[in-house]
Amino acid sequence: MRTLSAYVHIPFCASRCGYCDFNTYTAAELQRDGTSITSATYPDRVIAEVNWLRHANATDDRALSTVFFGGGTPTLIDSKELVRILHSLKSAYGFTDDAEITTEANPDSVSRQDLEILRAGGFTRISFGHQSSAKNVLALLERTHTPGKTWEAVSDARSAGFEHVSVDLIYGSPGETDADLAETLDQVSAADIDHVSAYSLIVEPGTRLAARVARGEIPNPSDDVAAHRYELIDEKLRSLEMTWYEVSNWSKPNGECRHNIAYWKNQDWLGIGPGAHAHANGTRSWNLKHPAAWAAKVDEGVSAIADSEVLTQMDVNHEDIMLGLRLREGLSLSVLGEAGLDQARLAVTEGLLEPNSFAEGKAVLTFQGRLLADGLVARLWA
Repeated sequence: MRTLSAYVHIPFCASRCGYCDFNTYTAAELQRDGTSITSATYPDRVIAEVNWLRHANATDDRALSTVFFGGGTPTLIDSKELVRILHSLKSAYGFTDDAEITTEANPDSVSRQDLEILRAGGFTRISFGHQSSAKNVLALLERTHTPGKTWEAVSDARSAGFEHVSVDLIYGSPGETDADLAETLDQVSAADIDHVSAYSLIVEPGTRLAARVARGEIPNPSDDVAAHRYELIDEKLRSLEMTWYEVSNWSKPNGECRHNIAYWKNQDWLGIGPGAHAHANGTRSWNLKHPAAWAAKVDEGVSAIADSEVLTQMDVNHEDIMLGLRLREGLSLSVLGEAGLDQARLAVTEGLLEPNSFAEGKAVLTFQGRLLADGLVARLWA
């Protein structure tokens, strides 16, 4: 049976990081747009959308197996209000006995008391945006926290009783050195965490970082440098008994993010909040992007969905390849066409896919394959 999850988007940020192109807004940006949406008025509208969705999907009796509060910075909303939103989801849908409940947080956006309230209210997992321990890298990324604040927050989360604690890293920033990354990884190794997500810096169009690159102030991130840094990260995390389970994610045993795995396996999930995407029974939909437009529909008691699409079998196969290949458990060769199978056989000889797994009907990336995963997806889809 397909599982059901829920994603709750919190669009607020205290400041906008120069590399970020997410659907997020500072208070000043929202005020300039002339909207009354604030972190104080937002929770009631989220709960209203939860109740509308429950009514619209009255025949779906599945309990939620995972819930993820993302953003933005969810913890800019009062912790008690986040718990109230969570309880509205539980009241509307119910949770499975082993439900995973995650919130993202910036290290400087949550206090020990906040963490205690969140944990007591039902959150089981928290993911902190650390990015780097090097002050020069944090400055380039326009992050507001100090390196030590992350580890203080991690300690407080563990003291509050969180079962799983994760940190996000960004590597390959212009100006970052191997020594900078080593410092970050040394601090990761000393922290009481069971999960790491590490992403190569991407210069997204329309961001302040992209403008700085275009003006020649800083160079474009180097693919070769990023590959080298990925190797350093993988080596260090393996020494900490963290195993990769997706190309950009490592965890200790049973520390995987089950919510993200549901995405990668194309399970069903609700999308709540402005710009949130949803997936159900082969149909993908997404909400109106701007908080004011979204809120207007919620206030009217009607759907906030901007548009939707029904995935064709070709779409599903493409996504199975694109997402499944990134997982440690691998991709079933049965989803590949003959041309894709030929490319997979060639990838085995090139050292990009594990030969033993291939013999068992799976395409599983080698370390070198992980470095070239995007290109290999395109070949297998041929």
